[in-house]
Amino acid sequence: MNDYKLFVGTICPYCQKVENFMKENDIKIEVVNIEENRDAMRDLIENGGKRQVPCLYHDGEYLYESDDIIEFLRENK
Repeated sequence: MNDYKLFVGTICPYCQKVENFMKENDIKIEVVNIEENRDAMRDLIENGGKRQVPCLYHDGEYLYESDDIIEFLRENK
């Protein structure tokens, strides 16, 4: 999945939920922890409009909410 990036936080059960789904379904997407990568946090806030994780960036769009992200991945993997 090119041009996809998952923004996550360190202690975030919703992020873990999405990451577990990806692992169980062998979905390979770049995962960026915004608490460890300040540039990624700035990118998320400036371009996505808020500092909310998990957030899936895909094709110029920012998708929030773990259930919505999982549903999108399920339909588009």
